[in-house]
Amino acid sequence: MKYTIKRLSDAAIEVRISYKLREKYLFLLTSDHHFDSTKCDREKLKKHHDLAKEKEAGIFCFGDLFDVMQGRSDRRGSKGDLRKEYSGGNYYDLVVDDAVDWYSKYADSYILISPGNHETSILKYQETDVIKRLVNGINQTGTEVQIGTYSGWIRFILQQENDNGAVSSFWLFYHHGYGGGGPVTKGVIQTNRKATYLPDATVIVSGHIHESWHVPVVQERIKNNGVPFITKQHHISTPGYKEEYLAHKGWHIERGAPPKPTGGFWMELSVFYKNNSRFIDYKFYEAD
Repeated sequence: MKYTIKRLSDAAIEVRISYKLREKYLFLLTSDHHFDSTKCDREKLKKHHDLAKEKEAGIFCFGDLFDVMQGRSDRRGSKGDLRKEYSGGNYYDLVVDDAVDWYSKYADSYILISPGNHETSILKYQETDVIKRLVNGINQTGTEVQIGTYSGWIRFILQQENDNGAVSSFWLFYHHGYGGGGPVTKGVIQTNRKATYLPDATVIVSGHIHESWHVPVVQERIKNNGVPFITKQHHISTPGYKEEYLAHKGWHIERGAPPKPTGGFWMELSVFYKNNSRFIDYKFYEAD
């Protein structure tokens, strides 16, 4: 897949894709890797990253790539949750250096990495920006992986590979996520709320609650000539790669939380013509 990345503002980037009609273009949407946690399913994380690399898919991580809860003064820490390779006096350096080494293998596939609450907590209390350090380390290979904001925008522009250069585009809004998700609603209740204040987004992605779903919200719009039409806004919750239930102990179990899904979401785009008009076809399916 041929694409270029452009920074539009502090909160927005542009991904411009050179497309051919009916060809499929794939992206891996993820969050909550918790890479340095003993509970991170690194086998599944590697499987999905390897698939993205093989399929030439662009990769996004929308927060909590790190866990970073085992620092000396972190009250959330537990000696049993510390990976042995990080048991040194320079804990944060060891974690970041390991992550740079691991994620650099996928540097050509990554488009954006943004912070979540785990990273902002470390920035607040330990005064080090682990996301910036990671991305700067990855980009030593000559790539241009972007640092995202806690929430932000990505404009996808699909430009046809011919002299015509016909263009189709849409906006994706991302937010690391917030709240507990809810044992019954699993966070789905937020979709209609977001639809009211994010009318310009075709795709809305969030993580944090470690749930996996795709909920389309259908909206009526109207053209300038007075003709009504229907649009579909896609809401995605990315589950992440931290499996906390099967140990049957720890904070996740003590608060009565259920088993959670793990993985990410594939976003597949293609452009087709219908009634002399161009349309983007969106498909979303779990990477599990």
